[in-house]
Formats: sequence, structure tokens, C-alpha cells
Amino acid sequence: MKPKVKLRLGDLLVQEGIISEEQLLQALSAQKKSGRKLGFMLIELGFVTDNQLLKFLSQHLSVPLVDIGKFDVSIAAVNMLPEVQARRHRALVLEEKDGRLLVGMSNPADLAAVDALSELLSKPIDVAVVSDTQLIQAYDNLYRRTGEIASFAQELAEEYQDEAEFDFNSGVGDEQDTAVARLLQSIFEDAVQAKASDIHIEPDEASLRIRMRVDGILQENVLQEKNIASALVLRLKLMSGLDISEKRLPQDGRTSMRIKGHTIDVRVSTMPIQGGESVVMRLLDQSAGLLTLDQTGMPNNLLMRFRRLLQRPHGMILVTGPTGSGKTTTLYGALSELNKAASKIITVEDPVEYRLPRINQVQTNNKIGLNFSSILRTTLRQDPDIIMVGEMRDQETAEIGLRGALTGHLVLSTLHTNNAISSAVRLLDMGAPGYLVASSLRAVIAQRLVRKICTNCRQDYRLNPEELLWLNSLDDSLKTINFKRGKGCQSCNQTGYKGRIGVFELLEMTEGMMNALKVNDTVTFSQAAHQSPGFVPLAKLALMYAKMGITTVDEVLKLIEMVADEHVLIPTDDTETIEQELAQAVAEQNPNQTTLDEEPKSTDFSFDLTPNTLPPGGNSGSV
Repeated sequence: MKPKVKLRLGDLLVQEGIISEEQLLQALSAQKKSGRKLGFMLIELGFVTDNQLLKFLSQHLSVPLVDIGKFDVSIAAVNMLPEVQARRHRALVLEEKDGRLLVGMSNPADLAAVDALSELLSKPIDVAVVSDTQLIQAYDNLYRRTGEIASFAQELAEEYQDEAEFDFNSGVGDEQDTAVARLLQSIFEDAVQAKASDIHIEPDEASLRIRMRVDGILQENVLQEKNIASALVLRLKLMSGLDISEKRLPQDGRTSMRIKGHTIDVRVSTMPIQGGESVVMRLLDQSAGLLTLDQTGMPNNLLMRFRRLLQRPHGMILVTGPTGSGKTTTLYGALSELNKAASKIITVEDPVEYRLPRINQVQTNNKIGLNFSSILRTTLRQDPDIIMVGEMRDQETAEIGLRGALTGHLVLSTLHTNNAISSAVRLLDMGAPGYLVASSLRAVIAQRLVRKICTNCRQDYRLNPEELLWLNSLDDSLKTINFKRGKGCQSCNQTGYKGRIGVFELLEMTEGMMNALKVNDTVTFSQAAHQSPGFVPLAKLALMYAKMGITTVDEVLKLIEMVADEHVLIPTDDTETIEQELAQAVAEQNPNQTTLDEEPKSTDFSFDLTPNTLPPGGNSGSV
């Protein structure tokens, strides 16, 4: 039903006595300074809650209030309204019923937008009020560019029927260049929209696979136009400064672009395979900025211990885990806190992922002999206070780093091991002397990323006998706990998961561990590490997240298999005390996730009675 009254939101709220005239003036003043919408400012200032505002608009305008997260949105209905128009009018077609369309709007009092939508859709519409935050999330989830990518791929394939017709020496022609650019633009926009970390372009014998890694899991889109693969690879090579004539050897390059208001740094890696050349692109959103240590999800008690370690003037701190576990994010968060005018920081990286002010960052280049060990030797002569080494890859690098830590420097680095305890053993295996490891190593953080349950489709789940058998030695009270898992919905792309959270274990060196390392006694070291006060294995923290309904038991079992430590299920003597402290720290760190029956608090609702004339995000740039 089309609303009949058009009044400004602030006047409506004052008229109903929900806010005072003084509060309205204060919110309007804050709105002028920030440029944000009035509804957001009222919520931010605490004058109304988001639910109050939504219910008020629903009752006052006599339109239904719809929770998009719980509504069974029709994809066919969504596609009736182009994404540009949907974002412009802050609207989403939710369903079609009996020849009428239900359209959710963040501002149903905007009569101009309602009239424009009626003309665009050419069908009678009924308006509902929806959360602006949910609306923006729905755009990213529902307006995926699968169809658009397939259309551009077909258009490019029609411009030349045979790969042999593609001239690699002269590059692409104008028409082909435009078609390739449009296709790549669509692929990158889809990846940014889905919050993908990597894009894989893989030619097969009869098809072209475009896969995107979202929350650590690859999502696949298969194109039948296999002959366009060479055009895509050529364009990407030109963009990243690679040799377009070399198809027999792997190459690495880098480029950046502007996508939907985001500056994206793209690391490109090519590799010859049977079907042609495979391209993998790692996407780094420079616009998002670096995460602080508080934003990594590290429980408060671990975070306090880690910060205390960072304040020490010398010693080595290692962050360990497999590729994609967030090690670099943790190190950059630590560097951000240490980055002060009084400290000189030098980093040795391959590659430099984020540019940090005041920090001297060095990129390795093996072609000219500029490797980790050679740079590290020079770094020690540059009078640094803090050194960050991208990775301990060999004995020479490890020994130089350890000696640097021993001679008055704080050294941060990463290592590829399964858990914190095996990191010190790995240094010994690399050839580093035991006395040097014992004297220099101060602590090791091991971390993983586990997927979080989608809050829109979260439901109860009881453990099956096999899962109970796996986890019984970790906690014998699991039979009485109602775990959670995601059913699958539009918001999470039917996966049941949305987003990831870090799982950490922190091992601080004790006298017993150091004595064992000095004589290369790895068995005694491992036993002393498991019995050290405050040490909680990765699996225990992951299980705690599962008990709180943040992640699933499946994710916990996967983590246990990855850790592959025979001691992981053996509790320490003071397990109960440690778990209580850790549970409290996790609860404080995740206040919106401890009450499972409540919806998470929204932080970005906005209402305005003036229509938007441009879609958010501005110019998305071009490839």
C-alpha cells in the first residue's frame, strides 16, 4: 500500500513524542557535520533504537515490517529490478504474489522513489519497510554477476571463433579489448561484492572455470567459452606488467584497480597447465585499512598477554599457521601498535602487502640476490628497534633473526607449522642451534580461521555419535549442549556460514622449555609446553566457540585434523580455571554473539525522506 503522508522523519518522531525538539536539533547538527542520514545519527546518539525506528515507520505509514534475513526472497523477483536502480532508490523486490510485487524500502515515505519503482517494474507494488543495513547486505548477496559474466563471455567468444585467431604479438583489438575489459570488470566486481580473497581462472579442455575463494571455500562458475581463456590471460598479463610472449614459465606480477569505491591491490600469479595458463589473483582491499589487534577476534586475556610481550625490548615472537590463516593480519596489527616516532621499524617481506607510514618496508627480489637473509644482514646495520621478517624460510634467515633478537632487537616473523609447540621444534629441524632458540624465542602464536554460523538461518543441532566420540575427550559434558548450525539461506549463499573468526593459542617460553631446547630434547619440550600455565590448545578455543553458537562442530573437527597433534585432547591440570577465564574473555570480545536467541545488533541503519540520486559507491572505475 502506497503511503499517503510525506513528512520529514525528524518531525514525525517529535510529533509522536519519541524524541524531543532539542534532540532533533542535536541530531540535525551532527548530520550536517558527518553527512550521514538522520536516522543513523539518531541511533548513534542513542535517542532511538534501530528497532524503534523501524517499528515506528511501519506503524505510522501503515506498511509491513519485513526482516530480510528471515524472509524467503525470490531471486526471480529480485532480478526484475536492476541493481543500479535498486541501490539508487534503496529498494529490493522481495516476491511476486497474485500479480503484485512486494518491494522492501528503507524509506517507504519517499513518494518519488515509490512512483519511479512503479514505472520501472510495470506492475502494481506493495511497499514494506526494511532495515537499511540488511538492504545493503542483500544487494551484495543477491545481485551476483553470474549471468552478466556468462553474457560477456559469450560476447567475447563470438568476436573470434578460434584461439588461433588471437594475435598475442599485437595485443587485443579495440572491440576485443573492450569485451575483455567488460568481462574482467564484471569478474572483479563480483569478487569484491562476495568478499572473495582470491580469484582462480582455470582453463580445462572443454570449459573455463572461474572460482572465487569466499570464507576460505572456493565457489565455482563454469563457462563453456573455453577459447576466451587466452584473451583473459593476455589482458591480465598486460595489466600486471608480465611478459605476454612467455607462456611456458610461471610469472608473478602485481596491479591495482578501483572497484565499487574500493582500491584493490591484485597479486597475479600465472602457471602453465595442460589446458593453457592458470591465473590466480590475490585481492587485497587497501581501502578497508588494516585491522587492529582488537579487531582480530583474539580473546581479551590472550590479547593482554600478547601486548605485554610486544612491549619487551628484545626477543623473537613467531606467528604460525598455514597459508590463509591470518598471520600477516596479526603481524600488521602488532606493527600498527608499535609504530611510534621513537621506534625504528624495518620489515622484510615477499611481497609487501600493505604500505605503512614511518616503517621501512623492503621487498625481496631473488633475481638479483635480494633475499631474506641478505636483506636481514643489512637490516641489522640500520640501527632498528623492531624487525619484521615475512617468513623464516631457511636456516640462514632463522639464525640471523634469532641472533638479532639476542642482540637487543624485537623480531617478529612467521613460520608454517601446525601449532605453536611444533614451531620451536621446526627451528631446530632447520638447523638453528638449540641454545640460540632457547635464548631468543619468547613466544609463539598459532592461529586458524574458522567459519562463523550465519545468524539469519542458525538453528539447533545435536551431536551425532561419531562427533561425540571425537570430542568426548575434550569435554565430557557435550551431550547436554545444544549446538548450532546454519540451515542455508540467501544471506549466506545456502552455505550456512557467513564470515570467519580467528582461533588462537599462545605459548610463552618457560624455564623448563628453554632448558629442553638447549639440549635439543624435543620430547621434554613438548611435555613442558602442554603443562605450561595459561596454555590452551587451538581445539579447546574452537570448541568453546562452537558451544557458544559462533561456529559449528564440523569446523572444530576440521581444525583438530589440521592441527594433527597427539596432545591436543589432553587437558592441563588447571583446565577448568583456564576455560572459565577464556570463556569470559571470549564473551567480552563478542558481546553480540553470546545470547543465541537474540538477533545481532545492527550498526548502520539510516533513514531519510529525500531520495538518493546516485547509487552508493560512486564510480567503480575500469579494468
